Amino acid sequence: MRRKHRRLQSEADLDITPFMNLMIVLVPVLLLNMVFAHTSVLELNFPTGDSVSSERKEELQIQVVIYDNRLVVADNQGGVIKNIPEHEGNYDFGLLKDVMKELKSRVPDKKDVIIMPSRKTSYQTLVSVMDTVRSYEAVVAGSVVEAELFPDISLGDAPVQAEQAGTVKGGEVSS
Repeated sequence: MRRKHRRLQSEADLDITPFMNLMIVLVPVLLLNMVFAHTSVLELNFPTGDSVSSERKEELQIQVVIYDNRLVVADNQGGVIKNIPEHEGNYDFGLLKDVMKELKSRVPDKKDVIIMPSRKTSYQTLVSVMDTVRSYEAVVAGSVVEAELFPDISLGDAPVQAEQAGTVKGGEVSS
């Protein structure tokens, strides 16, 4: 009679050591390289049909009009304050910031500005203008802080005829 020898069958243990080593290295690397999204919300004032009143017309309104080849800073009382042409194919946001700082020094209590983009204005240009007129970096007591310019932003449409005429006065064309 023959004997049947049974082999002892043992299941191989699953070796997860290499996987754990990979996770120990991979998790910190992914966490360090992760981009944290920073979303900010701006509260904008959109014009309504009944928003124009007689007392509102007499109040100083600062306007920044965005055209294809220039930025125009104007007000509703004196007309064009500064015409800022493109600089090397891009809008000159540095000069816009300087003009806004000068305006803020003249009317320190003023907090609102109207931005009027043309139909061809890109979204990035609109956001850059909004960031420029809202605040600027200033050094106070040895540290950099955001100094306020005109944080209350309203949007409107750029006057179409003023693009050809080149001047804006109170949101209307002056020839």
